[in-house]
Amino acid sequence: MSRHSPSIRRYLLNRTFLFSAIGFLVLLLVCRQAYQASVRDSAQEIARSVAESTFNSMYLVMSQGWTRLQLEQFMRQLSNTEHPASSLKVSVFRGTKVTERFGSIEQPDLDALMREAMQSGEIIEENDGTHQRYLYPLQARENCTGCHTNARVGDNLGLIEVHQDLSRQMSVANRNLLYYLLLLSPLPFLFGFWAVRTVTLRINQSVEELSNRISRVDSLEDLSQLSKDKKDLGFRELNHIFGQVEALAEKLRTIAVDKDLLEFEIRLLEKFVITSEVVRDWREYVNLLMLDINQVIPIYTMFSIFKVDDEMFDLEIFWLRPPAKETKKMMEQAVLNRLQGNDHFSIPGEIIIHHNSVQLEGPEMVLNTTEIELQTKSLLVETPKIGGIVGIGVHADIVKDSTKVLVLESILSTLLNVVGSVKAIYKYTRDLEYYATRDPLTNLYNQRMFWELLDYELDRCHRHDYQVALLMIDLDNFKAINDGYGHAMGDKLLRQLALAMQEVLRTGDILARYGGDEFVVVLPETTLEQTSEVCERLLHCLQSFSLETEKGGLVRVTGSIGAGIFPDHADNRKDLFMFVDNLMYRAKTQGKNRISLPHKEDVADIFNDLNQKMLLVNDTIENRSVVPVFQPIQPLDEDTPAVEVLSRLQLPGDKLMSAGEFIEIAESMGKVHLLDYIVMEKAFAKVQETGYQGLLFINLSPRSILVRDFLQTLHELTQRYRLNPSRIVFEITERDTVKNMGLLENFVHSLKDSGYMMAIDDFGSGFSSFHYLKYLPIDFVKIEGEFIANMGNDPRDLAFVVSITELAKKLNLKTVAEFVETEEVLQMVRDVGIDYAQGYHIGRPAREMPGFE
Repeated sequence: MSRHSPSIRRYLLNRTFLFSAIGFLVLLLVCRQAYQASVRDSAQEIARSVAESTFNSMYLVMSQGWTRLQLEQFMRQLSNTEHPASSLKVSVFRGTKVTERFGSIEQPDLDALMREAMQSGEIIEENDGTHQRYLYPLQARENCTGCHTNARVGDNLGLIEVHQDLSRQMSVANRNLLYYLLLLSPLPFLFGFWAVRTVTLRINQSVEELSNRISRVDSLEDLSQLSKDKKDLGFRELNHIFGQVEALAEKLRTIAVDKDLLEFEIRLLEKFVITSEVVRDWREYVNLLMLDINQVIPIYTMFSIFKVDDEMFDLEIFWLRPPAKETKKMMEQAVLNRLQGNDHFSIPGEIIIHHNSVQLEGPEMVLNTTEIELQTKSLLVETPKIGGIVGIGVHADIVKDSTKVLVLESILSTLLNVVGSVKAIYKYTRDLEYYATRDPLTNLYNQRMFWELLDYELDRCHRHDYQVALLMIDLDNFKAINDGYGHAMGDKLLRQLALAMQEVLRTGDILARYGGDEFVVVLPETTLEQTSEVCERLLHCLQSFSLETEKGGLVRVTGSIGAGIFPDHADNRKDLFMFVDNLMYRAKTQGKNRISLPHKEDVADIFNDLNQKMLLVNDTIENRSVVPVFQPIQPLDEDTPAVEVLSRLQLPGDKLMSAGEFIEIAESMGKVHLLDYIVMEKAFAKVQETGYQGLLFINLSPRSILVRDFLQTLHELTQRYRLNPSRIVFEITERDTVKNMGLLENFVHSLKDSGYMMAIDDFGSGFSSFHYLKYLPIDFVKIEGEFIANMGNDPRDLAFVVSITELAKKLNLKTVAEFVETEEVLQMVRDVGIDYAQGYHIGRPAREMPGFE
């Protein structure tokens, strides 16, 4: 609103004075014109009367028989008649007929208007505002023809002119009129001021009353008070305006939200932040929430029911005050009735019920059946994805404002989800704590936990000077079991075999699943002789184990076991693991189903073998004899073709050593990045030589991020061989060599900023894959090969593949299926919607760049 807007009183006064002034001027003008017209009309009447009187006098004189001399003398006197007081002058002029009969006399010449009157015989008037002429023709009558023998009746014998000067009369009239109007001029202003004052006083009273009613509205509740006061405001227009204000108030009540309620909602939502303390003390958290809500809306109870497992449910009921025994039973029954009435929920076999009271003091809460049934708002989730079905009890009749009901329902719905989430997180955090260290299939320790426990035992070994044994167990021909009986049978075998092996181990021994069909065992404070006894028990366990199939057959399995002692056979965990791994492979090569224990000559041979591999790695780097091989990655749509670059070491006799046999050794030597440089350079040279235009997938060792000149060397190679960085896709996998996730993120972002693309290899094989997907700029997802190879036999593997593919599509990522070994698997890969396929069915690794049809 403008601060310069006038008040109603000032506006009316201004307009009253303006219109009074205009009215006075108009009145003065009109009265002046009317008065002047009156003067002119009066002068005209006088002129007519004087003319007629003069004519009648002349006729009378002539009728009395005056002599000609007398008549002429009379005419001369009459012609020069003038009335000074009235400024009136009468003149008589002789016409042509009279001149012809009696001769001419001395008189002024007739002007044009006179001649016109003489000729027409019509009376003519002329008025110029201040002077008026009246021309009266003298027409012959019957008696006149006696003297004027040359004239007939009706002939014009002469003309009477009556001339009046009206300027003096007009001046006096105007002066008098102005005088009297000036005397009366204050009256309109006085009457206008009085009228304005009266009207504004009445309007101000009405407006003040309207303002007072509106100013009393401080909340949504006050809006309803407007319509209760029906006092007349004194003016129909103001009553109409107030009616519109009432209508607006009704609309506001339906769409506006009370400030206090919003502040309450904000304060409550601030408490909905789920922290570790909330999860740990979730019951206390719900108690405090109930107290906060009761400051605005009375809530006497809140309940939540959670699914513990398929046969057991957990019902938590929170009371504001301790309930009566009968009220407890009615509430329990009401909740069960709500569950029974839901089509998506069946009454479970067992429900564990817990009652919690927010306020321990105060009278018992007593509710009847009607109150519980009618006043309980419940929200039942059809599928308890967060682990529970939650309800909350409120008084349904405490609020009648529809807007407040909507706000409170949103608060309650949020509260339901929060309570459900807190309880679910409470349950899931315990599960996560368990499964973060456990293999989900066998419930054994996982690979990550194995390394931590091994480090812990080796550290204790240093401090307390005792020995630690490490065993590695690899099942023989396990792939044949998966292929012959299906992955479901293979998973079942692993679960039950894990239980069987745990039974033959001592308390305190550590059994972990390292991956696939590999298990590792850590034996604290164990000598070589004790290690041998444990190996014998484990081997016997494997030999005696059998699993019955659905058709009644038996599935048996054997294993190869390697063992080593710290610090006798290695002084660090990495060397110890490689030592035991080599012994396990020796057991494989010796015929499987056996134990390979270390002897003095074996130790020398194994480390000689490791030393030979180290020498081979060094020779390979010096001679640049690492060989890149290329495995095709086939696009299943219109995508760009691709190959994966794999590293091989050249052996005598044109043999090649696969990467799995030397990468860990190269990493332990800190020279894996040098191998990467050589492989990339040779691969880039092959690309330039063959003119290959597709994508180039290159495995990136996590140790490369620790090398300062890696990015610089990579840029030099791409520039030397004129390769566009967008054609190079670096593959990263979850490995234990990367301890600093932040360092990896910075390194990958640097690659991405330089134009290179990124892929996650073996996606789905570990928890970190999803972490990489969230925090790293990924372009391709290479799905774990075991899922792909077995998705035709195991619905769970198929579900994993479908889920990963859908996730990648939503994130706009390309997918690659590994281990495509058959045409059947390739067709399933197409049906799922995966973008690329890789495997022996597509093509084996070869030294030459594959062609793409």
